[in-house]
Amino acid sequence: MTGKRGAIVSKAATVYDVADRAGVSIATVSRVLRSPDAVRPATRERVLDAVSALGYVPSGSARGLAERRTGVLGLYFPGFDAAEEAPAFDVLSDAAGVIPPFTIVRDAEDTETEHPSMLFLDEVLRGAELEAWKQGFVLMVGVGRHDPDRSTVRDMAGRVDGLVVLAESVPDDVLARLALRIPVVVLSGPARGDSYDHVTVSNAEAMAELTRRVLAQTGDTPPAFLAGPEDSPDGAERWEGFSRAISAAGIRVDDVTLLRGDFTRASGRRAAETLIADGLPSALMSANDQMALGALDAFRSAGVRVPEDLIVTGFDGIEAAALSRPRLTTVRQPMIELGRAAVQVLARRLEHPSTDPVAVRLPLEIVVRESSQRTS
Repeated sequence: MTGKRGAIVSKAATVYDVADRAGVSIATVSRVLRSPDAVRPATRERVLDAVSALGYVPSGSARGLAERRTGVLGLYFPGFDAAEEAPAFDVLSDAAGVIPPFTIVRDAEDTETEHPSMLFLDEVLRGAELEAWKQGFVLMVGVGRHDPDRSTVRDMAGRVDGLVVLAESVPDDVLARLALRIPVVVLSGPARGDSYDHVTVSNAEAMAELTRRVLAQTGDTPPAFLAGPEDSPDGAERWEGFSRAISAAGIRVDDVTLLRGDFTRASGRRAAETLIADGLPSALMSANDQMALGALDAFRSAGVRVPEDLIVTGFDGIEAAALSRPRLTTVRQPMIELGRAAVQVLARRLEHPSTDPVAVRLPLEIVVRESSQRTS
């Protein structure tokens, strides 16, 4: 076929061309491209040779012909940046040369440039992307910005083979309706006797053990606890583990100073300032690293020594926890592995739709650093 000026225009190879050249069905071509280890080596080599010879590039729609699937998995996060500001300038105005090459700004200490949960979710996303690629799927990511009726996740459900959602990010009634159409995996937060697959971590167990380690240094003086938002499933589990260890040590939970933040570094600073004004506890145990790091900022500014005057601990294991002064004792979450596990569970559900729901619980690591290590 020729185009303008006699140029040769090649027709793009289709899944049918590959199947015909390899002498197999289009379903076999789809399996080789999505799960090559599931196909006999000789057949797999014929298909891959045909793909290479024809220069075939698979598409979601082509793969879906064989199994009535799109080849796409969905990952839905809540809209943490729902209060997103308008852009400071129109990028198209750069064509007129009116955008300056740089500006100078003064960095305010209390400025929150990114919602702290995104530090966690970014790593989860990386893991999900890696595993989706390995399994032969494309990953579609949806963020519920300005989405009170959850139209984003409803729309995603019509475009994907299965969906991973962060716990509590979709109302129960909406999630139940989505699960009638496609498989759903709930990420984070405990299973509640529902029909979904769950992937979570041992929040309560790890926080209980960390609390016991802190109490071994502070005695019967109760630590303060800096909790996250009341609607956080992970935060609730961490409080549960803390309370369990406190009670087992013979300390009344009612005697604990309970502060509540929003998982941001700024809220950790405010909590620490409250403790400085009201009197320091023996320790401050935080439901996440960002709040613990904010507390360290405030204690350092006020001349409070950590861990000599009080112990500080966090939870999550973000990179900044290893760079703080002093370095922060924390519980490290397997964030990338969470994303990978969610996709693995979803892919298995697509292959075996009738099996019972599973609840995968990944282990955590308690990382002991200077913020909780007293020398005497």
